[in-house]
Amino acid sequence: MNQQYPSILLEKAVGEFAKLPGIGRKTAMRLVLHLLRQDTATVEAFGNAIITLKREVKYCKVCHNISDTDICQICSNPSRDASVVCVVENIRDVMAVEATQQFKGLYHVLGGVISPMDGIGPSDLQIESLVHRVEEGEVKEVVLALSSTMEGDTTNFYIFRKLAKTNVKMSVIARGISIGDELEYTDEVTLGRSIVNRTPFTGNI
Repeated sequence: MNQQYPSILLEKAVGEFAKLPGIGRKTAMRLVLHLLRQDTATVEAFGNAIITLKREVKYCKVCHNISDTDICQICSNPSRDASVVCVVENIRDVMAVEATQQFKGLYHVLGGVISPMDGIGPSDLQIESLVHRVEEGEVKEVVLALSSTMEGDTTNFYIFRKLAKTNVKMSVIARGISIGDELEYTDEVTLGRSIVNRTPFTGNI
């Protein structure tokens, strides 16, 4: 039997929170009741932050990272090494690598990995824009830092093939990260060492 809510407004709010990943209806109820206990200004600030994020957030025209401006702070930082580009799956991976403080180059966010089972092909990712960046000539090394899964390895191989004629140096992060692990859940020390100890990528999967 479905839980009976004393208010349709409460039920709708719980339903919206429960749509978030990893949030069940019990957790959603706790979050909604917490917000109800806050003053109106606090709740309005919370809601406005989400609305403003959705309406105004930008994606960097160079690396596709989330940004407040057309070019993100990393790409526009003159102290970063523009000759080295680290290819990652998503924005969370940029944050994970940055947290190691071991990488001083730029990034390229693919927006996912090739996964036929999920209907994600190369054209659904930011691969062509990576090829264009490399073809412009400033990039000397591409560091493949995708998750060590079958999908990640398949994407590595596809990118390797696409860049084969450019003569750019290609490397992959060291396998200090276990097979099947995702970058965002890897501890900073291990991930940092994997970046520093990266090895040449030969196209093998």
